[in-house]
Amino acid sequence: MDIMKNELIRIGIGGPVGAGKTLLIEKLLPKMIADGLNVVVVTNDLVTKEDAARLKDSGLIDPDRIVGVETGACPHTAIREDPAANLCAVERLSSLYDPDILFVESGGDNLASTFSPDLVDYWIFMIDCAAGHDIPRKRGLGVLKADLVLVNKADIAAFVGTSLEKMAQGMEEVRPGRAWLMSSLLNDEDVQDIYETLRQQLPFKRRADATTT
Repeated sequence: MDIMKNELIRIGIGGPVGAGKTLLIEKLLPKMIADGLNVVVVTNDLVTKEDAARLKDSGLIDPDRIVGVETGACPHTAIREDPAANLCAVERLSSLYDPDILFVESGGDNLASTFSPDLVDYWIFMIDCAAGHDIPRKRGLGVLKADLVLVNKADIAAFVGTSLEKMAQGMEEVRPGRAWLMSSLLNDEDVQDIYETLRQQLPFKRRADATTT
């Protein structure tokens, strides 16, 4: 990946419904803001702006820094084949705030969901332990192609009959040598591990004129 320092970094977050995409943003925002990074967010939902409203109500950043996109029937199309609506939202927020980091959260989709390189520079794909330990071996494009895969909700694996050992074996099998993390977003140590991984893989650098309000 070739991202020059002092340029906007666009981070996509994809994955099935309920995997934890919005919560991941909620957990990363305070850490990024504490580091002086200037952050804005684009969310996607089918026929609502529910995730945008949730983030605005959180009080973590100025609500004007969050734009919701209604994608219609196919969230995958809006981040890959025809990302025009998202690109307009990205351009709007970029022109208003000159951000360091811009999140694009996909609407909940299937394991084949991927991001257009025209829309994001780096993307995270999230899967949920509650979906079963065979998910990695299904070899969905999201799991295979993402820059970072998060296997989320590790804390509930034992309650839903998911083997974390088999989940880890599957991830190593389908992503040899590529980044993935087992996580529970309710555990701040896990969130910090995710943030540190992003810091290692991406050239986070606060611009001299960055603001967070």
